[in-house]
Amino acid sequence: MATVVEADLVLDAQAELGEGPVWDATASCLYFVDILRGHVHRFDPGTSALRTYHVHQFVSAVAIAERGDLVLAVRNGFARMDLATEDVRAIAGVESDRPDRRMNDGKCDALGRFWAGTMAPDERVRGAGSLYRLDPDGRVHTMLGGVSISNGLDWTGDGRAMYYVDSPTQTIDVFDVDPASGAIANRRVFVRIPVEQGTPDGLTLDADGHVWVALWHGGAVHRYAPDGTLDTIVRVPTMCPTSCAFGGSDLRDLYITTASITLSARRRAEQPMAGGLFRCRPGAQGRLPNRFAG
Repeated sequence: MATVVEADLVLDAQAELGEGPVWDATASCLYFVDILRGHVHRFDPGTSALRTYHVHQFVSAVAIAERGDLVLAVRNGFARMDLATEDVRAIAGVESDRPDRRMNDGKCDALGRFWAGTMAPDERVRGAGSLYRLDPDGRVHTMLGGVSISNGLDWTGDGRAMYYVDSPTQTIDVFDVDPASGAIANRRVFVRIPVEQGTPDGLTLDADGHVWVALWHGGAVHRYAPDGTLDTIVRVPTMCPTSCAFGGSDLRDLYITTASITLSARRRAEQPMAGGLFRCRPGAQGRLPNRFAG
């Protein structure tokens, strides 16, 4: 039977669509985004201080670069943000001729390449998105097509497998990876999640290779062992958790972002913490996030 853990509110962020948590071990803070408002938040758990950076366009994912600035997945491509000035500079366009598309979740691999995919804001449009990879030299590669809502992804410690979510499939899939080239192949289902448990969204791997996935409209984060067994359930007191990431000095704090955008007025009243940032210590240890190498 799966262990059940409760997550507590650590920041009443009131996000419409909170997403993309990533821990900065150098500064001991957590970055996350509020996609549709175009906000990048920097939360310091030691002081509870929050700083908000205004991107002035959709921003769906953040990666910390080796030189200390941020690389962003923005509405139609990739950009960089100078944290001192908040200046945002475009790096590369992606589907710039498609105003009916936007970027979604993303993450860096071990070689410092930033992967992020696209989706239609009208989530009923299926198969129109893709998964892209931004290399440190600024080149963009299309890694996968026919995607509906490109979402969570992460790699095993040896870099030879990648877990990936295209949310409407209700599955977490896994690919074989050539670590040097980044090529992916041999897609297969790792876990199929029943609709009544929620829809898979953002994910992360822990130090033991277990997969943690946020369940949109499921009010929980699930941990799956490498053999696909569900062994931990983290309950979140709102229906729409979106992603999760480990942080803290020992990488044992699990941070969970959430959303409020789909809730009716009645549901918002019933879930006053929707859009908040949550945290628990579920007994596992995470890994340091990879940084963008460019």
